[in-house]
Amino acid sequence: MTVENETEETADPAISPLAHFGAEVRLERERLGITREALGKEACCGYSLVAKIESGKRVPPLNFAEACDRMFPHAGGRFVRLWPLALRWAFPPWFRRYVELEWTATSISMFHAQLVPGLVQTEAYARAVLRTGRPGNLEDLVTARMERQRILTREDPTKLWIILDEGVLRRAIGGKRVMSEQLEQLRTLTETPRHVIQIIPRTIAAYPGSGSPFGLLSFDEGSEVVHVDGFPKGYVLADPDDVTTARDTYDLLKAIALPPDESASKIGSILKECHS
Repeated sequence: MTVENETEETADPAISPLAHFGAEVRLERERLGITREALGKEACCGYSLVAKIESGKRVPPLNFAEACDRMFPHAGGRFVRLWPLALRWAFPPWFRRYVELEWTATSISMFHAQLVPGLVQTEAYARAVLRTGRPGNLEDLVTARMERQRILTREDPTKLWIILDEGVLRRAIGGKRVMSEQLEQLRTLTETPRHVIQIIPRTIAAYPGSGSPFGLLSFDEGSEVVHVDGFPKGYVLADPDDVTTARDTYDLLKAIALPPDESASKIGSILKECHS
C-alpha cells in the first residue's frame, strides 16, 4: 500500500504555469479523495511521478492531463487546456517561440549534419543526446521533446522533409540498441507518404549549408520562417532575404542527396552494417 505524504512541500502556484498545473491537480484530487496511486494508475504512471507533477517538479505528459480530466468529474477539459502552458515551461525561453511556430506549421523541412532532429528522435536517442549537457531537468527535457512529436500523429499531421548527412546514421549515439531503434524509426518514416527523408552520402565531402543545422517552417497563412539551430541558442529568422537563401540552399541539398527510395535503402544497409 502506498502512503500519501500530504505534508511535503508544495510549490507556490504563482511561480510558474508548471507549479499552477500541479497545484490544481492536487486540489482536485484531494477534494475528491482520490489517491495518488489511483491517479497514477489511470495515467499509466507511478505514484512518484504524480507527486512530482503536483509539486511542480516534473512536466506532465498530455496523457496525464487527459487522465485528470477523466477522473475529475467537473474538470470540463480544464487540465488539457492548462497542459500546453505547463509543457511550454520545460523549454528554454529562447526556444518557446519556435515550438509555438512548429505546432502551427503545415510542413517542415529540416537539415542536420550531426544528429537526428529532435522532432523524429526516439525517446532513448533523445535521452542519450540530452544527457551529454548534464541538465538538472533531463526527464522534463525528454518529455518535452517527445510531446513535440504529436504534430506528426494528430488528425492533420505536419508534413516533414528531412535531409541528413550519412554520418548521422553511423554515429553511435547511446550504443547499438539505441541506434538500431532510431534507424528503424527513420526507415518507418520513409514509408509514410506524407514524409520524405533524404541522405547525403559520405562520398560528398562538401555541400552548402553543412556548417549549421536549419529548418524551414511553412504555414497555411503567413510567410515561411527559418530556424537555425546553434550554440548556445538557436534563433528564428523571418526576413524574406534570409528565407530565400535558406530555401535556395535546401533545394541544392535536395539535388545533392540520394533520392528518397535510395535513401530508404541506405538507412537499411547502415542499420545492418553498423548497429545490428
